Formats: sequence, structure tokens, C-alpha cells
Amino acid sequence: MSELELGSRSSWLSREDLDAARDRMPVLYVHAIPVRVDHAGAVTSVGLLLRAGDHGTIARELIAGRVFHGERIRDAVLRHIEKDLGPMALPLVPVSPTPFTVAEFFPTPGVTAYHDPRQHAVSLAYIVPVSGDCSPQADALDLAWVTPEETSDPALLADMAPGHGALLRHALVHLGFDV
Repeated sequence: MSELELGSRSSWLSREDLDAARDRMPVLYVHAIPVRVDHAGAVTSVGLLLRAGDHGTIARELIAGRVFHGERIRDAVLRHIEKDLGPMALPLVPVSPTPFTVAEFFPTPGVTAYHDPRQHAVSLAYIVPVSGDCSPQADALDLAWVTPEETSDPALLADMAPGHGALLRHALVHLGFDV
């Protein structure tokens, strides 16, 4: 399927069909954790979005979204980064689409560290360096760049959407940080 065909689909399922599918099967997602790196490739900051939820809640989130039928994983990662950070983010998606982890989100809290009250979802999670100008897009209200050390702040973690704080900590441990 061409990029044009994928881009012309603003919604691959109606809201009702998506809700019905979520009730019956896991949905494939990608998560992208945008990072800034120094000249040696060391992570200096992590980008966190601020979004308004469906029920009037405000939370910090990672970049995330569904994978379209017929879409390559790397294309889904790039599409969601551009949707949330803008076309000038200049992400460097790895040559190999191997995620740093596979996160399984359950609607029931406590099954795993990842919780999504809407659905059972399986997400391939990536750490993606970005070098361009990033600004919140689409439904993102703000973009904050925090140091890896600041991500362990209990107040910041309390402001994160369910499961996103656990995934962020997992990413930082993967990168060698003690969080």
C-alpha cells in the first residue's frame, strides 16, 4: 500500500468498529520516545507530550499510535512522530525495526506494568533520536524536554498516562540510566 493511500485514511475503522475490535482482539501500536543526543550519541533529554484526555484529564504521554493495515512498522513510527512533533523533527529511525521492548497493555490494571483502560494492545517501543525543530502538533498541547534524571521525579511520573511512565523508565534502563 502506498504512502498516499495510507495518508488518505484519516480513520482506518469507524469509532464503533474500533471499539468493537478493541473488545475482541489486541490492537498493534508503536510507541516512540523522542530523545536529543549529544555529539557522542549520549541521551541528553527526553521529549514528553502533554495531552488532554477523553474525560477532561491532562497527562504527559509518549508518542504512540496504531499501525495501519498494510503499513510498515518504520513508516508507522515516522508517521506518528511527524503527527506529534511536526514535519521538521528530523527523526533518525533505526535501520532495523527491532524495538527495545514489546509492551503489552491490558485494560485490567496489574496484569503487566502497562495499562490502557480502553483495550488490550501490543506495542513495539522505540527510542528515536530527533535533531530538528520539534513543536507539539495535532492534539498535543505541549512538548517538554526533560533530562533522563528528571524522569524519575515522582510528580512527573504521577502526571503520566497509565503505562507511559513504566515504558519511559524501561527505555531509560535500556539506555543504561539508573532510574
